[in-house]
Amino acid sequence: MHIALDVMGGDHAPLEIIKGAQAALQSSPELELILAGDEAIIRLHWADVDREPRVRIHHCTQVIGMNEHPAMAYRKKKDASITVATRLVREGEAEAVVSAGSTGAQMVAALFGLGRIKGVERPAIGSFLPTLQGPRFLLDVGANTDCTPEILRQFAWMGHIYSEYALGLRNPSVYLLSNGTEAEKGDELTQKTHQLLLKETRLNFCGNVEGRDILKGEAQVIVCDGFVGNVALKTMEGTAEALFGLMKDAFMADGRSKAGAYLLKPALKQIKNKLDYEEYGGAPLLGVNGISVVCHGSSKARAIQCALLRTMEWVKSGYLQHLQSHAFEVEHPPEDSGKA
Repeated sequence: MHIALDVMGGDHAPLEIIKGAQAALQSSPELELILAGDEAIIRLHWADVDREPRVRIHHCTQVIGMNEHPAMAYRKKKDASITVATRLVREGEAEAVVSAGSTGAQMVAALFGLGRIKGVERPAIGSFLPTLQGPRFLLDVGANTDCTPEILRQFAWMGHIYSEYALGLRNPSVYLLSNGTEAEKGDELTQKTHQLLLKETRLNFCGNVEGRDILKGEAQVIVCDGFVGNVALKTMEGTAEALFGLMKDAFMADGRSKAGAYLLKPALKQIKNKLDYEEYGGAPLLGVNGISVVCHGSSKARAIQCALLRTMEWVKSGYLQHLQSHAFEVEHPPEDSGKA
C-alpha cells in the first residue's frame, strides 16, 4: 500500500516525521512510502534511505508554513510538499496522504487537488476523543467555523459512515453538541439542525449531548460546527494536560506522595495512554475524493507511526467508497417550497 507522506510539514519536521516513517515501515511489511519533501534534507536525516526498497523520494522545492495564508500559498507554491503529496493521491500513485503541516494548506490542497465528493458542500475534519467507552468521533473541529443546518446534516452522515466502516461501530449513535439535551436548547443553528436530523430516519440520531457528557462515551458521533468543535477539543486537551500537571506536582510534594505515586504508576500510565492523541496519530478530512489524514502540528515520531498504520486500516475499510456512493444532496426541501 502506497502512502504519500509530507515530510516537511509539522513543528518537528523533518526528523520526527522520518523517525515515524521508519517505525511504521518496521511495523508493517505492506506499507510503501513516497516521501514528499526536499531530497537533500531528507537524505541528511535518513542517510541510508536508498537501502529501503519500500521508500522513494519525490523531491519538492517548497513548503507552506504554518503562518502563511493557505489559499494564497497554495496558488504561489505549486511545488509545496503538501500540494505534491496530495497530487500523488489524485494521480493514483498513492492511496492516501498524511501530513502534520498546516491544516489550512492541507484543506486547500485537498479541495483543489482531490475535489469534493458529489453533493458535499464543505469537507469536515474529524477528531478522536478518548472516553470511558473507547474512542469517539467529533466533527467538525476547525475546518468550518460558519455552518448551516444542511452542512451539519452532511457532517452527521459523514461521521456515521466513517464510524461504521472505518471504526467498526455498527449503526453508531449520532448526537448534536449543545448546551442542553432538550430539543429547544442551543442557538438557532443547533435548534434548526436538531429538527433536520430528526427527519433522518436512516440515521441513528439520538438528540443533543452536553459537553460534560462527551467523555462518558454514549455519543459515538458528535456533530457541531468547526468553531465549537475546535474549542471543545482544545479545552479537553488543555484539561487533561493541566490535570496531569497538578497530579505530578502533588505526587512530588513529599516522600509519602512519591511512594504513593510509585505504587500508582501502572494505573496512571494506563490512564495517560487512554488520553494520548498519539494513539490514532491523525484524523481524516471527510468529504473530499481521496484519503487525506491530518496530524497534529506537534506530532512526533510515535504519532506519525500511528497515523500511517491507522491510515492503512482506513484505506482497507472502504469508507471512502461508501462516502462517495452516498447521496449528500439536500433531502429535505425548505418548508415554504411549493408555495406561491
